[in-house]
Amino acid sequence: MTQIKVGDIVARKSYGYDLKFKVIGVNKDRSGNSNIIIRGIDYRIEADAPESDLKVVSEDEVERVNRRLDKWIEKSIQNIKTKKDREFLRETRVTFYRSPELFERPGKILHLDGADDFVDKCREHYASLGLDAVVIGVPEKEQPRRVKSLLSEHNPDILVLTGHDGMIKNNIDFSNMSNYKNSINFVNAVKEARSYEKSLDNLVIFAGACQSNYEAILDAGSNFSSSPKRILIHMFDPVTVAEKIANTRIDKILLINDVIEGTDTGFDGIGGLQTRGKSRIGGPKISH
Repeated sequence: MTQIKVGDIVARKSYGYDLKFKVIGVNKDRSGNSNIIIRGIDYRIEADAPESDLKVVSEDEVERVNRRLDKWIEKSIQNIKTKKDREFLRETRVTFYRSPELFERPGKILHLDGADDFVDKCREHYASLGLDAVVIGVPEKEQPRRVKSLLSEHNPDILVLTGHDGMIKNNIDFSNMSNYKNSINFVNAVKEARSYEKSLDNLVIFAGACQSNYEAILDAGSNFSSSPKRILIHMFDPVTVAEKIANTRIDKILLINDVIEGTDTGFDGIGGLQTRGKSRIGGPKISH
């Protein structure tokens, strides 16, 4: 069997090769057996597996995964743009009689992501949607220490704290924080953010990743979190939530359905609280 090394793309035999992962670490026990640390390449899951359970994925299969993801991204962006344009026209027609002098200023987003491979993809996704978003790669364990200074520096309307997470296999005690890879880091980062800005309207927070301790993160002060049913969430689910808040007018209170319906994993993967939008309509529009 080919020895697995850091950087390899692999799939798990025990899960029917359902997801593709990148190897980020290799640990050996005293007997010389390897335990491989893996992170999802399109889902925000971190796990470990014995080397015997992993198969290195061919370059052709990796390319197929990348093409499928590119198509998903393109379709997702188009759907969001179409829906946003339709809502903007409807609301401005009712309120301002479709005045050509209007413009929209979406909320500003600060996104801290512990998943290095996702930082550029999320940044490009926000840019494609025309959003003012700063995306910074910050390891999950560093987010509690750095979040206050980054909030002060960038002064966002919306904060996203994400990366990878996962429950330790065979543990069913959902309330025990030690059964999660990174939930404690998201909880502590949210607490630090809320000590900086207490109002859930002034600073909207999404925090969490795959299988995160949803209840604990919400209790810490997040508006939205993952994962109510401890399932996997897609790479762009946090982006989808942030986009919806950023593009919703400040005089509208979003119900949970309004936010969650656009995510890939729905209510099993994302939940939260009714929240005020962060976009503002302005005018007049200046042409020069």
